[in-house]
Amino acid sequence: MSDFGSGDLFLADCPARLAVEVIADKWTVVVLAGLSKGPVRHGELVDLIGGISRKVLTQTLRRLEAHGLVRRHAYAEAPPRVEYELTPLGATLIDPIHILTEWARANGDAVLEALDADPGGLR
Repeated sequence: MSDFGSGDLFLADCPARLAVEVIADKWTVVVLAGLSKGPVRHGELVDLIGGISRKVLTQTLRRLEAHGLVRRHAYAEAPPRVEYELTPLGATLIDPIHILTEWARANGDAVLEALDADPGGLR
């Protein structure tokens, strides 16, 4: 079994576990990757991220903002303009996201093949 460090990831109130739950959401990694090149407007993120609705993107951004990973900046302009960007804490996730993305590219076909071979038919 792998060693996951001194924190007990298996305890419900472990801060590390709570942090993992935030980034394990379906859209979190994709949204953070979308913000990795600098400030982006909501509509630009919708266009960039295939399959995400405006509502789900808004919910995801709000959750990431509440957890200190994303900063929302509203400009006092007419019409209103809002941009989102990574906080310094959020930026610390970009390298791990790149590693995870490379793993997904290298192993995505194998994961799909395993699903196709599953007699339980999850797919």
